[in-house]
Amino acid sequence: MQNSFSRRELLQTLSAAALPLGAFSCSKSNPNALVVGGLPVTCNLTLPVACVAKDASNESAPAGTVKFDYQYSKFNGWPEVKESLMAGRIQAAYLLAPLAMDLADKGIPIKIVSLGHRSGAVIMVRTESPYQTFRQLAGKRVAVPSRFAVDFLFLRRMLMRENMDIKDVEIVEMAPPDMPAALYANAVDAYCTGEPFGAAAQSAGYARPLRMTRDEWPKYICCVLTVRGELINDHPQMVQDLVNQILGAGAWLDTDPANREKAVQIAAGPSYFNQDPKIIRFVMRNPSDRVTYGDLRIIRSEFEELMQMSVAAGTLKHPVAYEKYVDEQFARSAQPAVIGL
Repeated sequence: MQNSFSRRELLQTLSAAALPLGAFSCSKSNPNALVVGGLPVTCNLTLPVACVAKDASNESAPAGTVKFDYQYSKFNGWPEVKESLMAGRIQAAYLLAPLAMDLADKGIPIKIVSLGHRSGAVIMVRTESPYQTFRQLAGKRVAVPSRFAVDFLFLRRMLMRENMDIKDVEIVEMAPPDMPAALYANAVDAYCTGEPFGAAAQSAGYARPLRMTRDEWPKYICCVLTVRGELINDHPQMVQDLVNQILGAGAWLDTDPANREKAVQIAAGPSYFNQDPKIIRFVMRNPSDRVTYGDLRIIRSEFEELMQMSVAAGTLKHPVAYEKYVDEQFARSAQPAVIGL
């Protein structure tokens, strides 16, 4: 199989992807650059692209130009990102949308200011398994990242579509890097997660997608750019610039396949996702809209639907007002940056 690699290579790559490597600077000039946290997942791909592009634009900017510098900080998992945002150790990060809603509802001063992607979640089963329809997962063990993951809501959405109940499957919470190996070992019958952890098992030859958000939920959103209120109040120009960079990176990624290949090379590096480029490349190409980045509009109805789904799932204890967790001003004023890579 083209772009395939051995199980040993797969496990080594996924283990490396799970290592917390701390903060890596995109900026060569400013040690006080804004640190933006993220995970080594393709739903966060706009972040390293925006970071590198901003560094390049700063180097070529005329003297006297106001420059904003960013640092990419790689985290091991969402709990670590959450704790860092709550404690104020970082001022900005990609975060799961329901988790951002929950934190804002609990009084943590954070706001969602941009999307990071569209689509990007899959339900994977073993290649030789008999499962062809979602209903055939009844009574089977299905792994999800956590109850705050929108992947869990995707699974619930599919269950509702088939008139099934959450009790009709056995839910197992598991870290996404562990899911491909668990499926390989038959420890689970299926797993539902974001990329590249579906593509990793598929490109290795022993798994296939049973369902993808690109087909079942095209407007799916999961990871969102979230910033603390202090940053909005004290440095609104920086927040606006960061949003512009993210939107520019998204448009750039969806404009040309050659740009996606450049993004693969950026993200695969040790300062970013630290993954085998074959995995990220597989996500970018199979199919090309497995994850999309060009439409990063903040649409109130989509967030409110997601919030209501989270309440129904028990992820949120009660409805949360849209204005409590979203600040639209930067999206409304956005001028997507030109990505010169």
